[in-house]
Amino acid sequence: MSEFSEISLIAADWGTSNLRVWGMDHQGNVINRITKGKGMSSLMPSEFEPYLMGLIGNWLPKEGNAKCPIIICGMAGAKTGWKEAAYLKAPCPPVNKEKIIKIETEDQRISVSIVPGIMQKSPPDVMRGEETQIAGYLSKKPDFDGIICLPGTHTKWVHISAGEIVSFKTFMTGEIFLSLSERSILKSSVQSNDFDPTSFLEAFEDTYSNPALLSSKLFGLRAADLLENTSAKFLKSKLSGYLIGSELAGAKSYWLGQNIVMIGNDDLCVLYEKALKKLGLNATIENTQNVTLNGLKQACLGR
Repeated sequence: MSEFSEISLIAADWGTSNLRVWGMDHQGNVINRITKGKGMSSLMPSEFEPYLMGLIGNWLPKEGNAKCPIIICGMAGAKTGWKEAAYLKAPCPPVNKEKIIKIETEDQRISVSIVPGIMQKSPPDVMRGEETQIAGYLSKKPDFDGIICLPGTHTKWVHISAGEIVSFKTFMTGEIFLSLSERSILKSSVQSNDFDPTSFLEAFEDTYSNPALLSSKLFGLRAADLLENTSAKFLKSKLSGYLIGSELAGAKSYWLGQNIVMIGNDDLCVLYEKALKKLGLNATIENTQNVTLNGLKQACLGR
């Protein structure tokens, strides 16, 4: 008998550009995983179920009365996803089991549920997927009071108190970095796989202390390439520093005097950690996969 026959819960983090899936046993131990699947932007609503079943069909018994629960967070619950899971309104707990939506499926071997995202009315803001990561962290640290920063394409600064998401602020720093480095006049100046921490921190301090000069500083990268033949390694590092400096200046009301926890890509979290340390702040970095899985198990199993 296949080890997959031991799978009793399937958890998925279905983002805009990627899908991660974990198959777990009764104790919540991961038996198998998929780390690179198609994201929401590559699928029509009618394609979600057949695509998922093409990936995990062999994890399931061919027949039987018991349905395998599948719990999903992220963009699968967006308007253009599998099925819309309406936002919960902050302040609120990151995950409310009573608000998790059920989906009718063609395949009778599965029972699919999607975790809703969180919205904020004033100022307008939304999240999908991050709420599950926050729930996973709070499942282990229920008394945490402070700020959770989730660096990524759309970095979020989230105020947590009494087990609830009180408020949050999103910065498009990651998306702006990608757009500038791949589709702007800077693209030929910042193509490098190397990184220089000193250049990063110098640029960070420049725009943190004077964020109004961000646009001018960015054009200065192109000029430094043309006139001084500055290495792409240094220019790419400065691009990161300028953007993160501007973000931390804008997020100051969130992080000032707070306990800070970061959840996200390790390399990106390290950059934010360096920047925060320059401001005299310490931050704890949490493993993204662990907190996501904890949050999904919390949503489905209550543990």
